[in-house]
Amino acid sequence: MKHLLKAAAVAAVSLALAGAAQAQSALNEILDGGVLKVGTTGDWNPMTLRDPATNSYKGFDIDVMNQLAADLGVEVEFVPTDWKTLVNGVVAGKYHMTGSASISPPRMKVAGFSESYISVELYPYTLKDKAGNFDGYDSINQPGVKVATTLGTTFEKRVREWFPNADIKVVEAPARGFQEVLAGRADVFITSNIEGSTLEQKFPVVRVPGTGPRSPSPIAMLLPQADQVWINYVNNWVKVKQAQGFFETTKAKWGL
Repeated sequence: MKHLLKAAAVAAVSLALAGAAQAQSALNEILDGGVLKVGTTGDWNPMTLRDPATNSYKGFDIDVMNQLAADLGVEVEFVPTDWKTLVNGVVAGKYHMTGSASISPPRMKVAGFSESYISVELYPYTLKDKAGNFDGYDSINQPGVKVATTLGTTFEKRVREWFPNADIKVVEAPARGFQEVLAGRADVFITSNIEGSTLEQKFPVVRVPGTGPRSPSPIAMLLPQADQVWINYVNNWVKVKQAQGFFETTKAKWGL
């Protein structure tokens, strides 16, 4: 009987140790390895922009991640990804977290999110010289109107939902919907008010007349769903930085 009890105790300890090893948080890995790995697309202006010539990044997200790494006392490594594989990357452990992403029920099923620190709304945009062809959302949802969007994005889902009668043109990253419109291959694209305001300053694009904001969405960082230790750390870090005014200062820097 004693042998059985001893064997059971040894087995229980072994299982507990194995479970603890499997459950080690990304936080421990980051601190032990000295590197915070962040998945970022590099194509969402002004949140994350990649310079192909130098393979360097800049933007609101980049400033946020650099600050997080600094507070952790580690280096940051930006891991290139795209919108259709963004969630899969954090689930598969290719990186410890992502930059900003909209919180959505499909993503919530497989990944965790940090506290939100910014929100966006979506608008349709077109070229200035085509603005007179449209008035309201219904004018876009017509046969013959070409609406461009990027595969795997929240924008793609909304385009299909809002404009089922239009000619939907889907491109793969790094191509973007607004690039199709600028090139004359499409008439309309949708994007966030954040990116849209930047594009309006750089290119001859405007919001489609008669359209208001749609799909207000909180924005947060994607995190491994089961790693509550890491999620807790990031959430509390966000709260501290909000209290210190870091996010508001960084928003102002990037015109958000």
